[in-house]
Amino acid sequence: MRHGGWQTGRVAGPIEVRDPADPRLADYVSLTDSSLRTSLEARHGLFVAEGDKVIRRALAAGFGVRSMLLTAGGLARLADLVDDCAAPVYVVAEDVARHLTGYRVHRGALASLARRELPEVAGVLAAARRVVVLEDLVDHGNVGAIFRCAAAFGAGAVILSPRCADPLYRRAVKVSMGAVFAVPYARMTDWYGGLAQLRAAGFRLLALTPDQSAMPIDAALPAGQQEPGERVALLLGCEGDGLSSRWMHEADQAVCIPMSPAAMAFGVDSLNVVAAAAVACHALTAPARTTTSP
Repeated sequence: MRHGGWQTGRVAGPIEVRDPADPRLADYVSLTDSSLRTSLEARHGLFVAEGDKVIRRALAAGFGVRSMLLTAGGLARLADLVDDCAAPVYVVAEDVARHLTGYRVHRGALASLARRELPEVAGVLAAARRVVVLEDLVDHGNVGAIFRCAAAFGAGAVILSPRCADPLYRRAVKVSMGAVFAVPYARMTDWYGGLAQLRAAGFRLLALTPDQSAMPIDAALPAGQQEPGERVALLLGCEGDGLSSRWMHEADQAVCIPMSPAAMAFGVDSLNVVAAAAVACHALTAPARTTTSP
C-alpha cells in the first residue's frame, strides 16, 4: 500500500547504526562534496532532502523514499512518517551523522529519495504563461532561492540552461524550502538555440540586466495592460557576469530594476541575483495576478 509517495505497512522499526562506514548508509556519504555527490546521485537516481519541512514536502509531492537517516531528535519529530514508511529508517548519533555526511546535520533529519525523469522543455512550457529562465547559474544556493521566489509569486515554470546547477542537489532543495517540488522545471539540451524554442512557443523574452538604460521592468509588464493569455519569459544570468551576449541579443527586450538616485550615488547600482529575482518575479507575475483576480 502507498501513501503520499512512500510505502506503508512497516514490519520493522527504526534501525540503530553506530558505524558511519556501514554500507547501508551509502546514500548519505560526504554530502558536502559536490563532485562526488553529483556522480553518486546521478548513478543511483537519488537526491537528499534535509529537515522536517522539506522531507514532508518531498513526500507530499509524491517522491519515493529510499531510506531515512535520523538522529534521536529527528526520529521524535518525524514519528508519524516513520510509522508509515516501509523504507529503512536508520537512527544514528549526532557524531556518526557528522562523520558520515561531512558536516553537522543541524536538523537531525535526512531522507534519500528517488529522482524522476525530467520532462521535456516543450511539455513544461505548454501549461505555463509566466516562466523564469536561468542561464548558467552554478551556485546551488542561488538556484534554490530563485525557485523559492518563483513559487512565492506564482511563476508557472523554471527552465534551466544546460550548465545550470541541479535543483535537487541537497543545498538547493534546502534553500528552496522544498519549492523545487512545487514549480515544474525542465533543462534545455541546447544552449545556443534554446531560446528559439521559447519564442516558437509564443513567449516574449525579457532579459534582466543591471544596465539602468534598459526599460524598467514595470514598464515592460504594466499591470492590467497585458493581453489575455500573453506568455512572458524572464531571463536571469549568473551572479557577476549576468546574461551572455548571445542571450541578451536574442531577447525581445532588455529590462532593469531601477535603482534610486541615492543608491546610485552611494555606488549601489544593482542587486544580487536572488534579490533581483525576487523583485523581477513579482513584476513578472503581477499582470497575471491582476488579470485573473475577481
